Amino acid sequence: MPQLMMKVNGKAVGPHDVPDDLPMVSYLNDVLGLTGTKFSCGIGVCHACIVMVEEPDGTITTRRTCIAGATTFADSSVITVEGHATDGKLSVVQQAFVDNFAFQCGYCTPGFVNAGTALIAQLRADPVTKDQVEVAVHSGLGDHICRCSGYVRYFEAMRDVILSDATLTKED
Repeated sequence: MPQLMMKVNGKAVGPHDVPDDLPMVSYLNDVLGLTGTKFSCGIGVCHACIVMVEEPDGTITTRRTCIAGATTFADSSVITVEGHATDGKLSVVQQAFVDNFAFQCGYCTPGFVNAGTALIAQLRADPVTKDQVEVAVHSGLGDHICRCSGYVRYFEAMRDVILSDATLTKED
């Protein structure tokens, strides 16, 4: 069995002996006890299971954990939904979702939080014009499935976050 080590939410974890075929969502939930990442569709379509990965160049990407083996995250720096709040204070994205009543059952919320946060990181590096905010939100969140149909409120919340932070947009 391979030994797995990585950073999760800023802390080194491992080494853990894991089977080659252990999905990352199972590693997070069962080995690390981080249950915020949800297993939903199991085929990588719904995006409820995504986590953020800090790439070596400093960019943030998202990866689906239900279809990716835990060993493919070896030596990575992963951020789960548990890694967003600081000192009991919700992140800007989390607070916007609460303020906009964006979720109902909440099952898809961790995926939306990670995607929204990754979108904010992307826009910090490459802002969009205000007339392109809707396109950016749809591009960042459009692959996610919410079985309760909360899309409008998730998208509105992200639009509000982006438009309220001048560093995320640029002049036409």
